[in-house]
This record gives sequence, C-alpha cells and structure tokens, in this order.
Amino acid sequence: MSTFFYKLGRFAVQHRKAMLATWLGLFIAIAVGSQVANTETSDAFTIPGTESQEAFDLLDERFPAQSGTSAQIVFATEDGTALADSVDAVNASLAEAAELDGVILVTNPFETGTISEAGDIGYADIRYSVETTDVGLDGKELLEETGAIAESAGVQVEFGGEVITGNVEQHPPTSELIGMGVAVIVLLFAFGSVLAMGLPLFTAILGLGIGLTSITLASAFIDLSSTAPTLATMIGLAVGIDYALFIVTRHRANLAEGMDVEESVARANATAGSAVVFAGGTVVIAIAGLSVVGIPFLTAMGLATAFTVLVAVLVAVTLLPALLGMIGTNIDRWKAPFTKTRTSEVSKETMGHKWAVAVTKRPVVALVGGLVVMGALAIPMLDMRLGMTDAGTASEEMTERQAYDLLGEGFGDGFNGPLTVVIDAAGNADATTVVARYSDAIAADPGIVQVSPANFNEAGDTAVLSAIPTTGPSEAATDDLVGHLRSDVFPAIEAETDTNISLTGVTASNIDVSEKLMSALPVFMGVVLGLTFLLLMVAFRSILVPLKASLAILLSIASSFGVVVAIFQWGWLKDVIGLDTTVPIISFMPIFLFAILFGLSMDYEVFIMSRIKEDYSKTVKKGNGKPVEAVISGLTSSARVITAAAMIMISVFAAFVLGDDPIIKMFGVGLSVAVFLDATVVRMIIVPAAMTLFDKAAWWFPKALDKIIPNVDIEGEHLMEQLEAADRASNFNDDSTDEPDNQKELVSI
Repeated sequence: MSTFFYKLGRFAVQHRKAMLATWLGLFIAIAVGSQVANTETSDAFTIPGTESQEAFDLLDERFPAQSGTSAQIVFATEDGTALADSVDAVNASLAEAAELDGVILVTNPFETGTISEAGDIGYADIRYSVETTDVGLDGKELLEETGAIAESAGVQVEFGGEVITGNVEQHPPTSELIGMGVAVIVLLFAFGSVLAMGLPLFTAILGLGIGLTSITLASAFIDLSSTAPTLATMIGLAVGIDYALFIVTRHRANLAEGMDVEESVARANATAGSAVVFAGGTVVIAIAGLSVVGIPFLTAMGLATAFTVLVAVLVAVTLLPALLGMIGTNIDRWKAPFTKTRTSEVSKETMGHKWAVAVTKRPVVALVGGLVVMGALAIPMLDMRLGMTDAGTASEEMTERQAYDLLGEGFGDGFNGPLTVVIDAAGNADATTVVARYSDAIAADPGIVQVSPANFNEAGDTAVLSAIPTTGPSEAATDDLVGHLRSDVFPAIEAETDTNISLTGVTASNIDVSEKLMSALPVFMGVVLGLTFLLLMVAFRSILVPLKASLAILLSIASSFGVVVAIFQWGWLKDVIGLDTTVPIISFMPIFLFAILFGLSMDYEVFIMSRIKEDYSKTVKKGNGKPVEAVISGLTSSARVITAAAMIMISVFAAFVLGDDPIIKMFGVGLSVAVFLDATVVRMIIVPAAMTLFDKAAWWFPKALDKIIPNVDIEGEHLMEQLEAADRASNFNDDSTDEPDNQKELVSI
C-alpha cells in the first residue's frame, strides 16, 4: 500500500501542472453542470416499512385531491377581549388570503367554530393546490402580509403550517467563514509559514467545492434534504484541512532531514498519505454504512457526506503532492510574524514529550482518571429521549413559534400534534358504521380530547379523521398513547370488521422513525464496529490495538451524547449556545452522529498508532528499545499535529453552533465536544496509558492470521527499509551518479 502511494507521490510531482489542471477542470465541469441542471433539495422523507408511511401512501392513492400544501392563520386578541369583536377585520384578512395564487380553500373560524373556549383565540386553515416549494418565499411573504388589516384592529396575527416552516430564507454561510478563520490562525501557529498554511486551506476548499457541486448536481436526480449540504460542508471542510495538514507536516519533517523535494513528497505520501487513505476509508465506510438503516433520506445524507470525504482523500494524495512539488523548497517562505517555523521533529523539550513521559510513568492512574471523566460525561445519555423539532422548538421571535404557543394555549397542548387516523374499509360493506365504531373507540380513550368528523373519499371506502391528544407531540405520554391505540384498541375491531386502521401525521411518523432508527442502531453499530475492527487488524497486525480503539471510540461517542443531552434536553448552558428552549434529541442524530464520530475518531487513532507502530518497528523490533519508548516518541511526534488538527475540527464544528437551526446546533455541539474529548482525554491519556500497560502484547498477532492476511504496511515500514537499503547501496557503489539509485530501485519495489 505504501509503495503505491510512494509512486503516486512521485508521479504527482513529476506531472504537477497536469494534475492541477485536471482537478480544476473537474471542478469547473461539475459546477457548470450543477448550474444547468434543475436542482432543488427536499425535506420530505419516507420511512418504508412503517405504519405511518403505509397510511401516507394510502392517502395519496385514495385522496388524490388532497395533494398540495397548507398553512394556518392564528388570530388572538391582545387585551383578552372576544375575537368576535374584531370579526370584520379578521374576515377582511381572510378575504385577502383567499385571493392569493394557488389558494383553493380558506376556512373561517367564526363559521367552523375553531375558536377557543375563552373566545380570544381562533385559527383559519389555508389550503393550496401547489406544493410548499412552489409557494416559495414570495408566496410566504404575501400570506403574512394579509394579516395587516386584522393587526391594524388590534388583533395579533401569527402564521404556521408547511408554507411557513418549509420556506426558510437562506443566510450567508458565516459559520464556514468563522471556521476557516480559526483554521488560518491554527495553521499559522502550527507551521509559522503563510505558504505552508495556505496549502491545506486551498486543497480543502477545492475538494469541498467539488463535493458540494456534485451534491447539488445529484439533487436533480435524487431527493436530498436541505441539511445534507450543510453536514457535508461541516465534515468535508474539517477532514480536508486535517488530511492535508498531516501530509504537509510529514513533508516538512522530511525536508528538514535533508531530502530533496520529490523524494520528500513521495515518502510523505507513502507514510502520512497511506494513513490518510486508511483513515478516510474508515470515515467513508462508517458514514456510507447508514444505507443499512433503510431510510432513504438518511441514506442520501450519508452518501453525500461520505462522497465529500472521499473527494477530500483523493485531493490530499494526488493534488497536494503536485502543489508541494510546485512550491519546492519555498514552503517555509513568507514567515508569519510572532511565530516560529516548526516541523514535527521529536524534542525532549516540547510539552508533548513531557506529557507523554508523565502519562506513561503512571499509566494506571492516567487510565482510571480518563475513564472516570469520560464515564461521568456519558451519564446524561441514559436519559436520552428522541424526537423531532417542530414549530415549538423554533425561536420565540418566529411567527410559527408564536402561532404554536397560541394554539396550545387556546386549544390544549395536543392540538399542535394531532393524530391522523386513516381507515381502509374497502373490505366491509358498511363503511360508515365501521368508521363510527372506530371514532367512538378513539374518543373514549382518556388520552384523547377530541375526534373530528370522518372525511370519506369519493368511493366511500376510506375515511380520514383527526384525533387530538391531551398531551403535546414531544411528550412521552403521546408516544405511549400511540402504542396503546395500535396494540390495544384497534386490533380487535380490525379483526371483527375486516378493515385496516393506521395512525399517521407528523406526530405518529416521528414516533415511527425514532423507533425504526433505534431498532436499527445495534445492527448498524455491529456492522461498523466489525468492519473497522477488521480494517485496523489488517493495518496494524494486532488484536489488542483494534479492540482498544473500538472501546475508546465508543467511550468518546457516549460522552459526547451525554453532553448533547445535558445541553439540549436538560437545558444546561442552552442560553450560551443561543437555544431558546429545550428540544428532544433529533431522532436520526444518534445513528448519524455515531457514524461520523466513529469515522473521525478513527482518524486520530490511525495517525497516532501509525507513528507508534513506525517507531516500534524501528527500535523495539530490532532490539534497540522498549515498547514504552515507542509510545513516548510516537505520541511526542504526533502530539502537535494532532492538537492542531483537533483545534481546526473543533473550530469548524463549533462555528455551526452559531446558526439558528437547532438540528445543526446539535450536530455542531456533538461533533466539537467529541473531537475535543477524543483528541485530549482519549488520545493523550487513555491510549498511551493503555499501550504502556499492554507492553509488547499490544502487537501480538496470531501466526495463523499473519500467514493469510496481507500486509498493507500503512506506516511504510517495509518501503522505508527498501529505500534505506537502496540509499546505502548507492553511497557504497557510486556517490557521483547523476540519478539517485533509490529512484532506480523503485522499479523493483
């Protein structure tokens, strides 16, 4: 493996202009294609195999006329007087709404009776013949303008529904800019050179540009959610900078040892580049593994993010070597003020070396202390409650949040989470009687406040009605109610009447997706853990190293989940991150975050362990030292670059916390906390302490497996031995040869 990337590095340097032109041409071609194609994102998602999805499909089949989107206008008197006192102003606003393009129905609260018992809050339903995206931001603004007449009469007017929540104005990407700004500062201090700092940024931005334009182009053919590009940006930018950082650091260290540029780049690509490919491969496998869950929108998000990571890896091992060849020995030019030009050379004076010595001197204390800290942070995870965001989790200043609160105040908490009941009575001749029986059974349940009259389709064999729970959509009691109706109330009637009844709607579908994701999580974790264990076993030819890595990464993920629960669900420090109210943990967050964090954590595992294994092979295996010395030297040589890489990732992820979307905030907090814990407590305390205690047993590998498993040599051990042998032969035979013999020797490697 390392031999291939050694040759690839040389090829890239020798054909650097063609390599640069190829990548730039690819970016331009994809960017043009994404602009020409009819691209758009879709936040609608299907959940195959669930009751709520089957009910949605039945509605599309039996009630085709009900396609289109909807909205609500909520009216409330600000002084507590009766809404009826402002009937003329309310009617005038509704009349304006009825004239809007695409509107086919506007209900009147004074005619339908949708006014609270106190008489101060009422609402009107607006039905469109077109979809939410067709209404657009302009249609949303026109709808909101219809409230002006009622507002002039002293009536509070708020808006909710799909038209409002589905058309959100996109703001400039300030989060990415902040993350980039911090990355610039970190890279300047890490390298002390403007050129060395600029290379990782340039390659990361180009790779991200190719990834995002490809995702945009793909949205013309498949459904991609609006959060998919944001998540791909978050991950792609972070790994793109980090992967380039590792290779550039190794290249500068090689130059400091006196190698020429081409040889230095080739060796950096063979060692750090091989580790980048292996680490990036684990990220891609973990995230792409989301496809086993069987939820299309999650599969699309996972594949989009995995593709962006794949592009970052390819750019790092092909374009970056070409750019390093172009810059040559000038990589440390344009030194930044107040910084020093640094390499990754091991020095006993560095903080990293002192830390490594301190940890390995007292490995038991360090290991126990690290486990206690991580375990304490993971405790809140035991109280994790899954759900989805809705208007009730929006900012208090948003009109959809105020409409949500008013409806809850006037009609009860359950009004914002109605259960849509779909009854398929095609197998029964007396559909009306059967539907009435179902309606009475639902209304008799103490968890239901109200059941609406049934609405039959034209054929008269399918009915839809709405049931209002006593509790809100995100409360545990509502989950219990849905389970009770499905398992205890409906089955007996279905069996007696040869009919089928299903619960759907936003509340029921959120419950279904949460249950499906949680049931898929163990399978998904097993697949990812199993594949990763095998990959690490092949890479490091060890049993204990991959086992330790899997357990340590699981601990990092559990701790980050605990912090997320404490902030978002319990409300600790929620004001600090700009969260107005507590929110449930997004149902797809645990499985998606697990995939991302497992992959990213494996990055640091591969980079630090490859240095330890490399030093172990150079010394201990040749009888020149002890295993603990390899741990100290490996940790010392990688501490600075690991710290810089972690700081960049943390800054990129944390910058997304500044946005308004609680979903993106949740991912930003979870990712930044996990990377911080993994790069500090896990990599700098738990890993060196465990490796010290393992001693030589860390690298034990059964002889039977050693014979059948290929040696991928990601740390470049065998390649370096061949190159060093070639160098010795060259110096012995002819010091004056025009072409270095180590290059000729490559023909036989």
